[in-house]
Order: sequence, then C-alpha cells, then structure tokens
Amino acid sequence: MNPSIKKLIPHILVIIGFIIVSMAYFSPLLEGKKLNQSDIAQYKGMSKEQTDFRDATGEEPYWTNAAFGGMPTYQLGAQYPYSFNKMLDRTLRFLPRPADYMFLFFIGIYILLIILKVDWKLAIIASLAFGLSTNMLDILSAGHNAKAHAIAYMPLVLAGILLIFKGRHIWGFLLLAVSMSLEIMANHFQMTYYLLLLVVIIGLVYLIDAIKKKQLPHFFKCIGIMIIAVVIGIATNATSLLATKEYTAFSTRGESAITVNTDGSISEKQDGLSFDYITEYSYGILETLNLFIPRFMGGSSLESLPEDSKTVEEVIKLGASPQQANQFVQQVPMYWGDQTFVGAPAYVGATIIFLFVFALFMVKGRLKYWVVAGIVLSLFLSWGKNLEFLTRFFIDYVPMYDKFRAVSTTQVILRLCIPILAVFGLTQLFNSVVRKEEKLNALKWTSIILGGITLIILAFKNTLFNFESPYDTMFIEQMGVDFVKAIREDRATLLSEDTLRTLILIALVAVLIFGYIKEKINEKLVVAGLVILVLFDLVGVDKRYVNDDNFVSKYLIDQPFQPNSADQEILKDKGNYRVLDLSGSPLNSARASFFHNSIGGYHGAKPKRMQDLFEFHVYEGNQAVLNMLNVKYNIIKNEGNLFAQRNPYANGNAWFVDSIQETRTDNEVILYLSFLNTKEKALITPEFTSNLKQHTFKKDSTATINLKSYQPNELIYESKSSQNAFAVFSEIYYENGWKAFIDEKEVDILRVNYTLRGLEIPSGTHEIVFRFEPKVIKTGSTIVLASSILLMLLILGGIFYEFKEKNKT
Repeated sequence: MNPSIKKLIPHILVIIGFIIVSMAYFSPLLEGKKLNQSDIAQYKGMSKEQTDFRDATGEEPYWTNAAFGGMPTYQLGAQYPYSFNKMLDRTLRFLPRPADYMFLFFIGIYILLIILKVDWKLAIIASLAFGLSTNMLDILSAGHNAKAHAIAYMPLVLAGILLIFKGRHIWGFLLLAVSMSLEIMANHFQMTYYLLLLVVIIGLVYLIDAIKKKQLPHFFKCIGIMIIAVVIGIATNATSLLATKEYTAFSTRGESAITVNTDGSISEKQDGLSFDYITEYSYGILETLNLFIPRFMGGSSLESLPEDSKTVEEVIKLGASPQQANQFVQQVPMYWGDQTFVGAPAYVGATIIFLFVFALFMVKGRLKYWVVAGIVLSLFLSWGKNLEFLTRFFIDYVPMYDKFRAVSTTQVILRLCIPILAVFGLTQLFNSVVRKEEKLNALKWTSIILGGITLIILAFKNTLFNFESPYDTMFIEQMGVDFVKAIREDRATLLSEDTLRTLILIALVAVLIFGYIKEKINEKLVVAGLVILVLFDLVGVDKRYVNDDNFVSKYLIDQPFQPNSADQEILKDKGNYRVLDLSGSPLNSARASFFHNSIGGYHGAKPKRMQDLFEFHVYEGNQAVLNMLNVKYNIIKNEGNLFAQRNPYANGNAWFVDSIQETRTDNEVILYLSFLNTKEKALITPEFTSNLKQHTFKKDSTATINLKSYQPNELIYESKSSQNAFAVFSEIYYENGWKAFIDEKEVDILRVNYTLRGLEIPSGTHEIVFRFEPKVIKTGSTIVLASSILLMLLILGGIFYEFKEKNKT
C-alpha cells in the first residue's frame, strides 16, 4: 500500500467515527424528523416574504416589508452572487442539520490538533470534548445556527495562523485564507470578534517570544503573510460585509438619531448598545463552577426537579393532588443564578477539566501561555456586570466591543482552549522523556485541587451557599416560607447529585492516569478509557437538555406557525396594509410576519427608527402614528381568544398632505409626532429641505394616489392631481438602495415623519416607481468575484509549488 494512503487511513476512520457520533446523537434525523429550534422558527417568520419571492421569481429581493415595516434582508439569509465559499461550506456540511454543525465542531479542532502534531487518538478526545460541550448543544437547540457555524470554523483559522508561525508559510497562508473566508461567511460577527481577541493574545505571546529569541524579522514576515491571507478571506465576503456595515448604521447597533427620552428630557447620545443591554446575560462569578459541576447553580431555567422532590411534597401538603403538584412545580425554577434565562448550564466536562488542570502542571511554552490567557480573558469578560471595571474598560476603549450583547458568550473561547491544552497534557503524560515524578506530582496536585473543591462543596454546601433565587420573594408571598425552603432543598439536592457525579468522574480519570504512570495500564487502554469517559460525561448531561423530545415532524419546522382565527380573518383582505400583533411582544415575535406585513418582528439588530417609534408612540397607543404606518389590523387577545381588530382610520399606502413643516432635529420630530395630524401635515429635517421646491400645497379634492403593483423590491403607484402635490408613502425610508422614478425620471426621496418616504409630485397623471437597487450588492459582488478567482489561483499555485518541491526531495 502507498505509504501516503496508509497514513490517511486513521484520519478517514476518525471522520467516519465523527459522522456516526453526530448522527447517533441526533438519531431522529434518520426518521425524517427535525430539531425544533425556536430561533429558526422566528427566522422563518422574518424571511417568509423573501423566500416566497425567491421561489416564485428566482430573484433576490434584498428587502422585505414583512417585518418592522420594512428592512433589508442582509441579515435574514440574503443570497449574494459569486458565493463560492458557500459552495465549499455546503460540501463540508453534507449531513442533515444540526448533525452537520456537530460534525464541523469535531473535524475543525481535529485538524487543528493534527497540524499541531498531536497524536490522532488524542485529538479525538479534544474533538469530542469541544463538540459535545453542553453549551454547544444548547446553541443548536436554540437555533443559533450562525453562531454555531462561526464557532465551528474557529479552529481552522487558528490552524492556519499557527501553521504560518511554524514556518509552513504556503499551506498556512492557504488554510488561513480559506478558513477566514468560511468564518466570515458564517455571518456571526460577534463570534468572529471573540476569535479576534484570542488571535491578538496569540500574536502578543509570539511577539514576546520573538523578542526574547531575537527573531523579530521572522515574526513580522509571518504577520505580513497572515494579513494578506485575512484580507483575501475578507474580500471573498465583501458583499455581506459591506451590506452588514451599511445596515448596522440603520439598526439598533448604530448611533441613535435622538437624544431625548419619551418624556422629552435629555438622554445621553450613544454610539452602540447600552451597558445594561450588553451585560443583561452576565455570567455569575460563583456560577463558573457550572463548567465543572453541571447543576451547581440548578442547571437550566427549565430544570426538572430531583426525584423525591421536597417541593412536590410541600405542594401536596397544601392540598394539591400528586398530579396537580407535579404540574405546578414545572413553573418552579431550580436555577438560582443571576442570568435572565439559561437554556442549559455551560458545562465543559469534569473529565476534560481534570485533564486541563493536569496539563497546567505538565505543559510549558507558548501554547500554554496563549491558551491560559485566552481562557482567563474569556471567563472574566463573561462575568460582565459582575466584573464591571473590566467590562466598562472594554466597552469604552476596545473598538467595537460595545456592538455586541450577551457577554456570557465570550466563553466560547474557553470551550475551545480547554480541550486543546488538555490533550497536550496527555501528550506529555505519554512522553517517555518526561520523568515519572513530574507526572505523579501533576496528578497529585490536580487530584488535591479538584477533589478538594468537590469534597468541600459536598460537605459544606449549606454553609457556603444559600440557594436563593430572585424569584423566591414572589413564591414566599404566594406560597409561604416552607414552600421556598423546600425549593432550596431541591436545589441543594441537584448540586449534591452532580457534585458526587463529578467526583466519581475525576476519580476514574485519576485512576487511569495513575495506572499508566505505574505501568499497570498501557496507553491504548488509557485513551480508550478517556474517550468513553468523555462521551459518558458530556452526552449524559447533554441529553438532559437536547434529546429526542426536541425533535418534531418536518412539516412543523417548515410551517412553524399556523394561522389562528385572527390571521384567517385578516387574510381575507387582499389589499396592501400592515398588522400589529398585540397578542404577545410585537418586537420579539415574527409570527405575524409569517402571514402579514407587520410593524413588529424578531431580530437582534432591529431598525433603530422603528424601535424608537414603538418606544415613543406605539406602546403609548398613538393612533396617528399607527395610521401613518398603514396599520389596518391589530391582533388582540381577550379572555384567551384572538381577534382581528380593524382600524378604519389607517392612512393607506400613500396620501397627499397640505403642508411640510421643517423641524430642527430628529428630537423635535419624534416628540412632535405626538400631536401631528399625519393626514394633513408632514415633518422634515433640515438635511432634506434643500430638495423641496415648496412647503405648502393646494390640495386637489379629487386627487388620488394608489398602489398599482407590489413586490418587496418594487412598488408602482399612479397619481392624479390637478395641482403640484406632496405625497407621503407608508414605506420605510432607507437611503442606501431605494430609488424613486416619476415617469421613468429619477427623483429624490425625502425622509418625513421620522421614518417614512415623501415625494414632490407635479400636477397631472403620473406613474411613480420605487425600486430597491442597492449599490452595495454590485460593488461587493465585483470584489467577491475578483478575490475568489485570486484565491483559487493561489490554491492551485500553492499545490503545484508544494508538489514540485516534494518531487525535488
């Protein structure tokens, strides 16, 4: 057999193994079922109009009117030309979702470790630990697919960087360029940003090392190669990056247009998200023990109670039947941490934590420094408001840090780094050059530290912890003190059960390592035992939160929302109008967008001006603002029933006004809307007044303006008026892409009433066309095509060069 092929056999078998594990965990996929992902249901609601339009016409609209009154689809799965990296990505993700992401988790870190010369058998352990980390499964269950996607390519980016530092410049360059292209294509810039923080740490560690070894020219040569590779990777995503940058300024992630509060008082103008919003999901300092003991803080926000629950007993004492008691306690939170909601604990694994601590004593050099620094930084940042001075420093002084929320997600870095160092510790364990005394000393101190922590928690849990939850006060008022005491006993029970579980697992790992050091067990048995323990450890916890019960029929995923009685009534109206769904939280649900053009929706970066309208007017019940947004129907809930409430006063798709009033600032506009008769007058700010020919108009009582043709990216109206007129269109103003034409002649679009479009229209009969033709797509596509061709030529050239050099030797 060819030696090169023989070397590939173990890796091929490993890949097959990863496929088996991925499909085995999500085995209902084999029955045609799909994972019920809440965020994907919301995404389907938001993207329904653009998907239907794409399926019907084969065109990409790049705009939808189904959510927030109208917004670009750049962050809603828009498909751009020349996306060759997506073709590669689809090839790599050949398994059904979400098994495809789990497979990517496995294979990415496996490749990284193989490049770092880790034995393939040990690389399996790290791959399983990374891919089966409980938070990874929680990400998939929630439907945070873009986040999972970006995380999966992180190891490949690191592999390219480290390969360049190792002197393999060509292969490192090519791998970094391709992996960076895939990383950015995943379209979760928050995860990519956190990866950048880790890369900066790696760069600093290698810089310090280069200074010590007087190898600065080599260091800067490597940095230069990396910069070129990253630039090419970025350029292959130019369209999505440019479009996202453009949309960010329009969204809640950009600078606010107003500096007043709803009561008119002055507020602080802010570029980026607020401190409270950024730190809403701050990881508790004590909660860090969840990495080691899964239900240390009670597990998830929907955690099941322990068997023989004291809470159930207490409810029965209060007069409930066992069935009633079990139903009632489903509302009782076992989680007693500070976060608003936790889908699953951020459990890394007792087994891998033990190996990591063992590695801290065994591993030396640059890798240990950047891994530990990355872990410490990600952990400290995840504490958010619980380590306020560091968080505020990053928000105030580190570029772009204030653009992202949910700081607890910085822990993605430690979930990547812990398994890496852990297997390097195993490499040292199996290294015959390392003295037995050193190995025994590392094992001793690891066992003392981790064993001591678990024993102290078991013995003194009631002294050390109060098991109090922010919800306990409410339960005391409603159910009494004894009921809350029972809840806290159950929380203590969960902690005890999982602490004992952790203690047993670390003891088993310690026995395996001790047996190897004493030459009672060979390396193969130790590795096999660790693989089994990692699987048992992580899958056992993962299945508490993501299991077969999370799968539903394919139909329910493809049709995540079913029309209710209110929807059915509204859908009888075939006109063009908007809907406000008041049956829930309108800015946190895309259900209405699945069926109608809604002024609500679900998105992490909402259109800023629409959110302002909600806060200043919609939530205050300002009917005039709803009228100008053409809200013809409200969905309301009354005594559990849903009704479609018709608004007969909606302004319609477009209307003529008598006058234009100039205001000095957006502050004045947003406040003046409280008193404005939107059917008679329009408000405009100074930057648009230079395009106005007149401010008052003599309205023709017989004048009409009607919407004749509707597509998400093209609206055609017909106007008839004997006088020059000014029309307000109930469409969201977005300066980058929307063009207006009167009888095929382009005219300026003015922003009126804070967020709508306005046009001056000459007398007579005219055809008015709004067409969405974003320049950013054309510009970006040109860059993408050129850079993709360059990258493919470089790949071919690199392969040819390496093949030629290999033949020389």
